[in-house]
Amino acid sequence: MKSQNYSNHARVYPFHHLFITPATLIFLGWTVYRMDFSTSESIWTSIYFLLGAVVLAMLPLLSRIYAIKTQNRIILMEMRQRYFHLSGTPFYPKENQLGLSQIIALRFAGDEELIDLVEKAIKDKLTPKEIKLQVKNWQGDYRRV
Repeated sequence: MKSQNYSNHARVYPFHHLFITPATLIFLGWTVYRMDFSTSESIWTSIYFLLGAVVLAMLPLLSRIYAIKTQNRIILMEMRQRYFHLSGTPFYPKENQLGLSQIIALRFAGDEELIDLVEKAIKDKLTPKEIKLQVKNWQGDYRRV
């Protein structure tokens, strides 16, 4: 497996990103394009198909949102445990000074640099991108959704 770093850590899941989501959005667009308002019956049929297409388009988006929210909770728990293991103090006071996206960026830091990078992120109000660029010992996450 290719070693992960800042330049290649973004993930694309081809079946989701390149097939399911585009297909459902194309179907939604096609449904809107094909709507017929010429008769009362065709209006109701068009609304029926539009409702179905909207629901169908929302399914892959919702499943992605649920997976990412679960993943974010796991990353937060991982960071709490890592920080406590490395420093002997709870992470809660630090996490209240950081945004979730900053905490997610910090999870890529190696153990030897994590404590200092947390302090720097709080003190300098680093963005997630700035945090990731400061990581020297990148810890890849090969199980991300």
